[in-house]
Amino acid sequence: MIKDYFINNIENAVKKAIENGKLGAMTEYTNGTLSVERPKNADFGDYAVNVSSLARFAKIAPPQIANAIVEYVDMDDNEYSVIGGFINFKAGKKILSELTAEIFANPKEFGKPENITAEKIILEYISANPTGPFHIGHGRWASMGSVLANLLKFYGHDVYQEFYINDAGSQINKLGNSLAIRIRQELGEDVDFPTDEVERKNFYPGDYLIPVAKKYLETHDGLPQDVKELSDFAKKEMEEMQKALLKNFRVHFDKFYSELTLHESGKVDNCVNKLKESGKIYQKDGADWFKSSDYGDDQDRVIKKADGANTYLTADIAYHIDKLERGFDRMINIWGADHHGYVARVKASIEALGYDPNKLEILLGQLVNLVIDGNEVRMGKRKNMVTLDDLIDEVGVDATRFWMAMRNIDTTLDFDIELAKKSTDENPVFYVQYAHARACSILRNVVTAREDGNAPMTDAELKELIDGFKADMVLPTIDTARKLILKLEEWKSVIKNSAETRQVYTICRYVQELASEFHSFYNANRVISDDKEMMKARIALVWSVKTVLHNALEDILAVSAPERM
Repeated sequence: MIKDYFINNIENAVKKAIENGKLGAMTEYTNGTLSVERPKNADFGDYAVNVSSLARFAKIAPPQIANAIVEYVDMDDNEYSVIGGFINFKAGKKILSELTAEIFANPKEFGKPENITAEKIILEYISANPTGPFHIGHGRWASMGSVLANLLKFYGHDVYQEFYINDAGSQINKLGNSLAIRIRQELGEDVDFPTDEVERKNFYPGDYLIPVAKKYLETHDGLPQDVKELSDFAKKEMEEMQKALLKNFRVHFDKFYSELTLHESGKVDNCVNKLKESGKIYQKDGADWFKSSDYGDDQDRVIKKADGANTYLTADIAYHIDKLERGFDRMINIWGADHHGYVARVKASIEALGYDPNKLEILLGQLVNLVIDGNEVRMGKRKNMVTLDDLIDEVGVDATRFWMAMRNIDTTLDFDIELAKKSTDENPVFYVQYAHARACSILRNVVTAREDGNAPMTDAELKELIDGFKADMVLPTIDTARKLILKLEEWKSVIKNSAETRQVYTICRYVQELASEFHSFYNANRVISDDKEMMKARIALVWSVKTVLHNALEDILAVSAPERM
């Protein structure tokens, strides 16, 4: 990365200045002490370093320190300047032309870091109950989780995606009882769900169970004696519906892990017994309590109720231990913000059972406000609801995925349906996709330009140009394309920072910024012209933009990169 090149040059120069006695009282320097930033005024340069922090060691003024350091910098064709305690850097043509050459040399791998410490990561997200359609909140976790998986894979990690099916609780019985009412209605009985709010919470009165009831009656005669049969039937139908939606939404899971199988395998009981054997369980009021406060939780937690039933925590303990026993180096979970208090107790259980709790990362996310005509729409399984499926039908997969991923996970997302459908620059996903389509159009026009007498280049000649790209090919247009080239170079740091901080909204923000720089470049510069050298330089740059946008959209965001719009 250019900023790494810059800081390395500065740090080497600092050491040389110390060796030559130019930095006052300073006798040594540790790499990493100084950091790179963007100048507030872009005219000053591409990057800057504030050396004021060295003044307390050198015992001389920051401007004096900066000037002393610059004396020992390897300039090459780059520009360095000093303003106060800042050393400003402006990349030269050599670096900028080599940057574009990188894209041509390995277009699919551009931005991928080298020599990282690869980890075997299990990424768990969505993990919804199999009791109904996904709501739009699930859509946010689906989009963000799958983008994060793509990002971490591109970064170099081995990523395994898992959906934890919460199919072992009382909610499954509620599902069976709810289906029973829908079947009775289909059979002509005058029956409905309770109107009392407390009683109504024991059912799922959504209309989505009506087609399930119809399907059941196609192969069964009336109601069974055991509600478990209905629970199993409805659960299977819900799971198939959820999986079909995930496939359409371009979300892939390597495994759908059933909580029920976790109990049936004995792993839940094994974990509880291990905690008991190590003295981490005690009894109070007839219940079993886990001493989670010994490991940083704000209080101890019940893992088995007085009636003998397990709490949700009990199975979660076993599930996370199972992940570790499968050999994963790191566990990343995406949970809703309402699970904030749950983090400490799960980490406590991991540590109590002899594992490193730092292997678990929890990303807590805020919910989605769906906005239609300026009004927020409420949702919920027990009321008329707007499902993820409804949203995708309304705005499409591309817009849904992009909008769901384009805000920081800890920020509430206002999803404006009308804006997401617009084919204008106001709609972020359209704006980015149009930039890619525009780049493709330019390249097509270059190929066909011979017909009107401009820029005589055939399809074969364009391919030859791309295949034979040289590092100095973009030199003629660097002066007019500097900001665009620097934005392309920024893709490297965006990949690195996004992967390391587990943030995916930065990918969405980057492609919007790249699209903006590209549109500005195109509006100010004529690509197809009689100046063959300039034309070739700009064609090379357009191809580079198209490549990076395509990689970001298709490979990481899983949003289509159309060639025509």
